[in-house]
Amino acid sequence: MNAERDLAPLAPSVVRALNDKLYEKRKVAALEIEKLVREFVAQNNTSQIKHVILILSQEFALSQHPHSRKGGLIGLAACSIALGKDSGLYLKELIEPVLTCFNDADSRLRYYACEALYNIVKVARGSVLPHFNVLFDGLSKLAADPDPNVKSGSELLDRLLKDIVTESNQFDLVGFIPLLRERIYSNNQYARQFIISWILVLESVPDINLLDYLPEILDGLFQILGDNSKEIRKMCEVALGEFLKEIKKNPSSVKFAEMANILVIHCQAADDLIQLTAMCWMREFIQLAGRVMLPYSSGILTAVLPCLSYDDRKKNIKEVANVCNQSLMKLVIPEDDEVDEAKQSVTLSEEPNLEEPVSKPEAASSGPGSIPGQCSSFLDGMEGENRIQVTLNLDGIVQVLDCHLHDTSIGMMTRIAVLKWLYHLYIKTPRKMFRHTDSLFPILLRTLSDESDEVILKDLEVLAEIASSPAGQTEGYGPSEAAEPRPSQVELHVPIRNSQLRPKGLECSPSTPTMNSYFYKFMINLLKRFSSERKLLETRGAFIIRQLCLLLNAENIFHSMADILLREEDLKFASTMVHTLNTILLTSSELFQLRNQLKDLRTPESRNLFCCLYRSWCHNPVTTVSLCFLTQNYKHAYDLIQKFGDLEVTVDFLTEVDKLVQLIECPIFTYLRLQLLDVKNNPYLIKALYGLLMLLPQSSAFQLLSHRLQCVPNPELMQSADGSRVSTSSRRPASSTIDYTELLQHFDKVQSKHLEVRHQRAGRAEQPERRVVL
Repeated sequence: MNAERDLAPLAPSVVRALNDKLYEKRKVAALEIEKLVREFVAQNNTSQIKHVILILSQEFALSQHPHSRKGGLIGLAACSIALGKDSGLYLKELIEPVLTCFNDADSRLRYYACEALYNIVKVARGSVLPHFNVLFDGLSKLAADPDPNVKSGSELLDRLLKDIVTESNQFDLVGFIPLLRERIYSNNQYARQFIISWILVLESVPDINLLDYLPEILDGLFQILGDNSKEIRKMCEVALGEFLKEIKKNPSSVKFAEMANILVIHCQAADDLIQLTAMCWMREFIQLAGRVMLPYSSGILTAVLPCLSYDDRKKNIKEVANVCNQSLMKLVIPEDDEVDEAKQSVTLSEEPNLEEPVSKPEAASSGPGSIPGQCSSFLDGMEGENRIQVTLNLDGIVQVLDCHLHDTSIGMMTRIAVLKWLYHLYIKTPRKMFRHTDSLFPILLRTLSDESDEVILKDLEVLAEIASSPAGQTEGYGPSEAAEPRPSQVELHVPIRNSQLRPKGLECSPSTPTMNSYFYKFMINLLKRFSSERKLLETRGAFIIRQLCLLLNAENIFHSMADILLREEDLKFASTMVHTLNTILLTSSELFQLRNQLKDLRTPESRNLFCCLYRSWCHNPVTTVSLCFLTQNYKHAYDLIQKFGDLEVTVDFLTEVDKLVQLIECPIFTYLRLQLLDVKNNPYLIKALYGLLMLLPQSSAFQLLSHRLQCVPNPELMQSADGSRVSTSSRRPASSTIDYTELLQHFDKVQSKHLEVRHQRAGRAEQPERRVVL
């Protein structure tokens, strides 16, 4: 070729040396080029400078011949050295051909390219920053280079570039972020290490605010946190830790909403370190951002709730998840129960006294539909306007809670947390929650069969709140049309108060407690569940009913259940259920007040309750007698026992009489035993007890009752001086309003039905029921 004509102003000797395979000759040529370019700089001959760079680029660096490419690279580096501070004017032409050689198949050539670029950057310093993205792109490839020499060279260049960025205030962060966001998803370990090292450098520069762009790289950082290399994981941990420190220092400039869903995703990661780190971030976000996080509650709960059942192997995650859960729960306030969605624009100046104090950083929010990148900072949200939009996505939260309750594989602590959430929502946002009650009601009832007593207790608290919440009485929100119709004979006190709601914690009188239409529906479904799950009744029935008596009004519970059982078609279940209720009534400490109320029958309400209970108690003759003993209706008890001679006396029947005798000896019937001293005024009590004695075979219960009756004093010995006086304690004019004749007729009718059913059942089984004939 005509080197003299084509490659001027380069001398033919220089051209030959640049193409030589020996490095020393190429180096000599580079010195000649440096000298030539210096002359052009002195002459300010820019056209010749450009021409030399073009020749070195096109004819050498981009040549097909490897030695020519090596010569071109050293020549371009020589040009840069000669240009000195003026090299910034020609950086694009100098850098591009060198970067192209980064992709060369020859590792030696890649090394020379790295060396050439190092010299170019070293001379240009801050002038290379406008070309930072292409330099970074090339370096990120060399960071993963398999050749150790190339890698070593790239590390030197990398350190130089980091020094330049650190000392400069001209770095274009906005232009760099898209490239960083793209490269951060690399799966190569060295590339990841390179990315993290740059993030740490940029984060350390005071003039560079990387926090503004954290939403764009946070997901990638969490992905890198799961790398197999311990060193990379540690570097990523440090980077995330630095970001979190800065977030705590400057919460007003953090785009919490834009990162919420990223954290939700990584809080569910299989990798323990990723999950723990994301959960720690979530904890800080909820505590720092407050109600800004409320629109993302359903996602947060999806991530957090399963963690609450972790064992000690994941104790740290469990503890942080618990804090997240508690903090999120506190964000739900009564103002979230506004019926009109438009009213959820809360004026800051109008809510200084919220139940949970909201700090200033909580003054901005982004709804679930917010566009990434458009979430204003807290300070921006507070400037110019005082209104903020905070939306509680209650439908989403309830859907998550409902899903977790249906999942039989979730742990006990998660189920408890779900029920606590439901209870909290019914307390804070009852009106909105009642829209979901029909869908939640079946699963809440099924949860009563849970293996854990604590779960059942929390479940009962939720059901009790549903049954007693004033929101259930509010027109338009109560499920009255959905509740099962109540028979016309029901005398349960369920006042419907549309005009005013009962303040939380206000106690109502036992005779007229505040209940809503769900109370009766709850009682019906609870009895249905006991009927279909006899094991539940046997193992947990008493526990459930006793807890309900603490949570709700005992009088209403017994009144409603008695009323429902009166219409129960399964007579055997009705008898079993009545026996269970009677045992609870007579033995539970929780029902002390109700027993006192029934013992005296002084009020119309107590007499009404007695009659209601009596009619259902007739399903079980012995419990009916015990109810009469409790209410001091001794004559009626005697009349009932007289009728026992006409009943079918089975082994089960005698067992119940035996238990009643044992019960008479308990502290509950102390007053009854003391009344045996007043023989004259309590003749029917003694007759009734003798009646029970005559029913019993000569068993231990027979001996017990016989010994008790032997202690009854001689009436003559108990006669006082003015023996004509009648004991005032035996006078019960109030009970005269009860129609005992009608009650006896009802008893006969119910027992006839039981006899008919037993005979039908015995006939179907072709085996008569075991009985004892006295």
